[in-house]
Amino acid sequence: MATAARSIDTQAPADNENPESVVVRFAGDSGDGMQLTGGQFTLSAALSGNDFATFPDFPAEIRAPQGTLFGVSAFQINFGASDIETAGDAPDVLVAMNPAALKTNVVDLKPGGLIIADSGEFSARNLAKAQYDVSPLDDGSLGKWQLVQFDISALTIEAVKPFGLGNKDALRCKNMWTLGLALWMFDRDRAPIEAWLKNKFSKNPVLADANIAALNAGHAYGETAEIGNPGSVAIPRTRVNAAPVEAGLYRTINGADAAALGLVAGCQLAGVKMFFGGYPITPASSILHALVRYKEYGVTTFQAEDEIAAIASAIGASYAGQLGVTSSSGPGIALKTEAMGLAIMTELPLVIINSQRGGPSTGLPTKTEQSDLYQAVYGRNGDAPMPVIAARSPSDVFDCAIEAVRIATQFMTPVMLLTDGYIANAAEPWKVPDMATYKPFPVKFLETVPEGGFKPYGRDNKLARPWVKPGTPGLLHRIGGIEKEVDSGHLNYSAANHQAMTDLRKGKVDGVAAHIPDQEVALGTEGGKLAIVGWGSTFGPIHQAVRKARAKGHDVSHIHVRHIWPMPANLGDLLKSYDKVIVPEMNTGQFKTVLRDQFLVDAKPLNKVSGQPFRIAEIEAAIEGALG
Repeated sequence: MATAARSIDTQAPADNENPESVVVRFAGDSGDGMQLTGGQFTLSAALSGNDFATFPDFPAEIRAPQGTLFGVSAFQINFGASDIETAGDAPDVLVAMNPAALKTNVVDLKPGGLIIADSGEFSARNLAKAQYDVSPLDDGSLGKWQLVQFDISALTIEAVKPFGLGNKDALRCKNMWTLGLALWMFDRDRAPIEAWLKNKFSKNPVLADANIAALNAGHAYGETAEIGNPGSVAIPRTRVNAAPVEAGLYRTINGADAAALGLVAGCQLAGVKMFFGGYPITPASSILHALVRYKEYGVTTFQAEDEIAAIASAIGASYAGQLGVTSSSGPGIALKTEAMGLAIMTELPLVIINSQRGGPSTGLPTKTEQSDLYQAVYGRNGDAPMPVIAARSPSDVFDCAIEAVRIATQFMTPVMLLTDGYIANAAEPWKVPDMATYKPFPVKFLETVPEGGFKPYGRDNKLARPWVKPGTPGLLHRIGGIEKEVDSGHLNYSAANHQAMTDLRKGKVDGVAAHIPDQEVALGTEGGKLAIVGWGSTFGPIHQAVRKARAKGHDVSHIHVRHIWPMPANLGDLLKSYDKVIVPEMNTGQFKTVLRDQFLVDAKPLNKVSGQPFRIAEIEAAIEGALG
């Protein structure tokens, strides 16, 4: 991860005119190190002062058969000299390390875009695995794109020959050769990558030196290559200038790291320690990995034997006076559902993070989706309301996690925070905030018997019951999943009591709406012909599409909803001020249905369930169609 102070770069442009932004996609076998290559290229973009957004896209198999279509791993980065809010619609440059990578990715490349292909991997065997009858490098089928092809494998082996590596180990360096070429193409400094390699391979200097040699060889190839091979074009070179941003300390952050930092910050603002109970699942596991590093901030992490034990341990921690936190993805959230009902019944604070992925069942474990909204809002037995918050980008997860902690501790309720596979794995620059600007919301444990006696389910003006640490003298009380009696918390099955307690639990969650901000218009005006309403990771493509449409003179606005349940008090009136409402979602129309139900607005769906984020062009087309 990069940490750097950013400022406007005044260096002169390189060979080509400076583009506003460039989209590069690295694609290869799952063992070719494309995620690592993309991550280090992202580091170079960060240190060069570019704004950027990334999209790691990898197969579900731990190691799919080499050279197969379903084993392709890709990493896309959109970096530029202005605000970047998506990983880009279509790549300008595709680096394809084998035929399968080319076949699965070239259809996304812009017309006239550049293909850099490792011709050494286009053997008859690899072509057959990718279902090519003849090599696309030779048959003219790539004519609408620019093609640069050379034997990266052979060039890498030659570059690392002095280090005595066998061919297998030598070929593991070819991602660094490719990275060196990319750094040359975009006029990037190699020194930070060299330092990273020395640190990574500090216990094996030979591997460090070999990878650095491959990096330098790729860079030198760009500098010295003649103008193309037969049927090829010259390797272009350009520079993307730094983005003008306000001064400050910036770092590269992904959604998992932002969630961990936000949870830590939220607990500091609340004045409580945190207990995290989790179980490994893609793509949520990284949150546990990140939180392990923050023990000095009062964070205890526990990898449980299963999802049920993970949430149960977190509920136990909340009962004991720490904030319980758990996280998972859709299948694991389903297993946690009964325990969520227990947390709602006992009215204990709990934060549940759902990093959504493609479903149902195992579904698409490494792809992104937004199909757990019904599960988050409604997916429990009985009337079991729970506040739900959705983050819009990797850096936004930080503030959303703080908000989840605030609501959970102030209202004594579980809260679900929705991210998704794209947000969890993607990265962007994040200005490290000044925590002095955040208003604390300290927890107040009940420590003495109140005048009139202790009522475990008595309530404050937010309808929150008191939080009591076990063993506090005079405050002994019963807790569990059977219906509680109003005020006393004793067991009570009576019809009138169950009605009263159900109404109280609902009223408490509904009352959260009075303690969250009114809904604002992210871009555009209040009222008009068309509103594009989004939630979660659709923010970037919607925002860019609305910006482009407004530049053409269209009357369209962007509304982005963070608080999914309860929703902002003014949202209904705001939506009714537009003639038309479109809701883009990576599901079959879940938030659209909630909006129709709550506000009786004729919201229209724009749905995509492909495991891939929305493209700006897809939303632009919907805007044109609605206003046409």
